[in-house]
Amino acid sequence: EGASAGQVRCVCDLIEHEQGVRERNKKKRLFRKAAFPQIKSFEGYDFTHVSFPEGYGPEELMELGFVDDAQDFVFYGQTGRGKTHLAIAIGNACIQNGLEVRFFTVAQLVLRLVKAKREEKLESLYKDLSKAKLVILDELGYVPLDIEGARLLFQVITDCYERRSLIITTNIEFGKWGTIFGDDKLAAAVIDRLVHHGRLVEFNGTSKRIDEALMLGEALV
Repeated sequence: EGASAGQVRCVCDLIEHEQGVRERNKKKRLFRKAAFPQIKSFEGYDFTHVSFPEGYGPEELMELGFVDDAQDFVFYGQTGRGKTHLAIAIGNACIQNGLEVRFFTVAQLVLRLVKAKREEKLESLYKDLSKAKLVILDELGYVPLDIEGARLLFQVITDCYERRSLIITTNIEFGKWGTIFGDDKLAAAVIDRLVHHGRLVEFNGTSKRIDEALMLGEALV
């Protein structure tokens, strides 16, 4: 016998529910793998003091086309200007679109790379990174690298080149990256790869954290 309209509707609702559950579980898994320190979004983000290259702007960035094209970004500016917030917001948007993301501070990643090399698990770590469409490396230059760490980080950047998008946040200008990597030639090779298919975005203005602290202080007066 044919199913009644109510039965058909019930089956459709059940299928829709199962699809929703699977989608939510997938996003939870993607967020867990991304390992963001906190969740940020584009909502309310102030681009007033963010300088993009000519012909490119916030709208193009938020469309995420650069991820499909395996293009890179260097977010440059002093501490507290919103670099990490924007990088995480991009990562969040990627996950909402079902894409894998990995987030590390550079110090965290280098420690993991050194440990993995010591334990002969480096290939496993590289394989995990290769699953991501976007890799975010936060705070380049905040902690100096020894030569082993610099070379391992260079390998990650090389592996990402033309295969997946990379966002690097830093407060160190390109001309001083030799001090980060301890080797001017290595730094030049890194910069060469990043600028070939990448864009420099500069973050100016005052520290958002200081502004928020001042706002809080005024609110308490």
